[in-house]
Amino acid sequence: MKQTIKIHDKFFNRYFGAEKIQKAIDSLVQQVHDDLGDDEIPIFIGILNGSFMFVADFIRVYPTNCEVTFVKLASYEGTESTGQVNELVGLTEDLTNRTVVILEDIIDTGNTLSKIYDIFEHLPIKQLKLATLFFKPDVFKKALPIDYIGISIPDRFIIGYGLDYDGLGRNLKSIYQLKTENIKNIVLFGPPGAGKGTQASILKEKYDLIHISTGDIFRKNIKNNTELGILAKSFMDDGDLVPDSVTIEMLKDEVNKHRTTAGFIFDGFPRTILQAEALDAFLAEKGEQINGMVALEVPEDELVSRILERGKTSGRPDDQNESKIRNRFNEYKTKTEVLKEYYEKQDKYYGVNGLGSIDDITCELIKVFDKL
Repeated sequence: MKQTIKIHDKFFNRYFGAEKIQKAIDSLVQQVHDDLGDDEIPIFIGILNGSFMFVADFIRVYPTNCEVTFVKLASYEGTESTGQVNELVGLTEDLTNRTVVILEDIIDTGNTLSKIYDIFEHLPIKQLKLATLFFKPDVFKKALPIDYIGISIPDRFIIGYGLDYDGLGRNLKSIYQLKTENIKNIVLFGPPGAGKGTQASILKEKYDLIHISTGDIFRKNIKNNTELGILAKSFMDDGDLVPDSVTIEMLKDEVNKHRTTAGFIFDGFPRTILQAEALDAFLAEKGEQINGMVALEVPEDELVSRILERGKTSGRPDDQNESKIRNRFNEYKTKTEVLKEYYEKQDKYYGVNGLGSIDDITCELIKVFDKL
């Protein structure tokens, strides 16, 4: 069962499932029947559209004779209540001297509830009771009675079990809650030696992001002699890019270590279309996405000089051999540069001049990050 789903343009996290819903319904049925007894034949009125599942499951377990009908009211547009309730379908049944029990899917501000009481105020009924499956006490504004409450919930927009977001989501068995976290995920892109690591260290502090460097992940696995680390090292020593399958598994493991974060700077990943697609799919499962690819653009000869200079102190054999460095650039051009087109198609590509002082480059990157 998916923990995060996308409906239209929004993401929703699973809140609770069918077992909790049925338990609440069983409790409501018991309370209503205890109050009315075996001899009373109530008429249950469901409020469409959201209550149809609730009414059906409620009626299935009600232990004695009863009748059911529906009235349709509307007060939601998108995820916000309009504050205005319009009666779309009125009652046609004769309710004279009948016990009426309203079955409402959810009560929040009470605007719909107020309309319900207006409808029945002048009808010659015996008594009026109201049961709601979900109730938001934090935003309830009316001095009106609610006789039976199934589950009290915070003031967060929910879908599922009859409740929708712009028409979708009613068929979900579980209840999903609108995801409101504003996660930012940035791919910091560029060829070897472009300065991604240096800039990522600065930007992660400024924006409170987690910096995930595939190079750091590889080195940690290599240092600990993990199976993936040994495999990755054999490719790196030859100046080759590590295969996608190895890189993707390392990255997923690292991301999953940070359950709560404002977002990530991905440095050195993705490097291929397959990796980019895998990253998109992985983030989509979490209700997230890549917000932008920010690329440092530096000429190759400048980069070769930088890496050879770095190799004097880094201790990395792939930084000390110009032919291996050139081979890395060849792989970068043939495999990685195509990512520019991949993110351009999503309108997420941002190029930044990677020449100049560290501070100058940082200032240019900040301008882009602020847009994202």
